[in-house]
Amino acid sequence: MEDYTIQANAKGSRNIQVSDKNLGTIEKYSLFQHLIDSNGIVDDSVLEKLRLNVRSLIASQEEDSKDLLDLCIDVIYHNDMKAFGLQQLIKLYLEWLHNDEND
Repeated sequence: MEDYTIQANAKGSRNIQVSDKNLGTIEKYSLFQHLIDSNGIVDDSVLEKLRLNVRSLIASQEEDSKDLLDLCIDVIYHNDMKAFGLQQLIKLYLEWLHNDEND
């Protein structure tokens, strides 16, 4: 299991740790599907949309949703997570998916 570091701001002074498990949770729940508008811009409204989607998923889960809660605590609701960080997370996720398919 691997851990990744994404840059959370443009300056590079803040980072967020992301695990394989976090990326697997994003894939499991298709959290990035239909998240970004056709303009392709990741801004604060996209981050808020993701947070609302995850909250409603957790609320509607009948079984244990520890994986979603961990993703929230570790990444999505991280103090340093802003639109820039989400953009980096999406980029990491796409690379992770691509590498996963090639393995």
